[in-house]
Amino acid sequence: MNDKIVFFDIDGTLVNDEKKVPDSTKEALHKLRKNGIHTAIATGRGPFMFKDLRSELELDSFVSFNGSYVMFEDEVIHSTPLNTKVLEKLEKEAEQMGHPLVYLDHQGATSNVEKHEIIEACTYNLMPSYPIHSPQYYKQNDVYQVLLFCQEKDELPYKDSYSDTYGFIRWHEHCLDVLPHGGSKAKGIDAFVDKLGVKRENIFAFGDALNDLEMLKAAGTGVAMGNGLSEAKEAADFVTKSVDEDGIYYGLKHLGLI
Repeated sequence: MNDKIVFFDIDGTLVNDEKKVPDSTKEALHKLRKNGIHTAIATGRGPFMFKDLRSELELDSFVSFNGSYVMFEDEVIHSTPLNTKVLEKLEKEAEQMGHPLVYLDHQGATSNVEKHEIIEACTYNLMPSYPIHSPQYYKQNDVYQVLLFCQEKDELPYKDSYSDTYGFIRWHEHCLDVLPHGGSKAKGIDAFVDKLGVKRENIFAFGDALNDLEMLKAAGTGVAMGNGLSEAKEAADFVTKSVDEDGIYYGLKHLGLI
């Protein structure tokens, strides 16, 4: 393969606020492939959450679950499931506190409770359907991320108890992502480096949010979207235009990749 690879975040990078991919972005990705440059998605989502997008953009390589499940074409090149024994302890504590959990693997989502209005409110835009009720799912299957539904005022005991094993990222007033400690999109990029032997200076990354910071710094060239957070812009080597101002096309053109 060509010795260059470009990673793209999804929300606010590949897709706009209306969850649509600009035509200019599709054209840019087509030109990248025509130039022999490999392209990959890098996201905090699970693979089942962006299956349609992968099909639409003809992208079959990705970093998912913030680095915990990584695929190059049809091959899993890195996976870091959550520790089952520690997860069992977390589940018991969450149940005692009245905080529901959703377990995520590469195929779908399951929950330790039946219909719950907070789960529904937080996930209806993320998942094709409500998580299947299967409290013991994590004991028989690899789980790469957990959604812990609690308010910020209730999260400290979890962080105190599990900070050596898990990382916690709040993305909603009622929900936290629980992932392996130290997990990030940058870890997923490292898997591509190990697998493909790509030089760091030939790795490019586009992002806009807090969970893109490590990736933007780890890439040879990090590109922040014009619509991105100030923290992303500070971490990047270059700031392109916003997603709705042909930011992907403009950025790739600026870098001489298309």
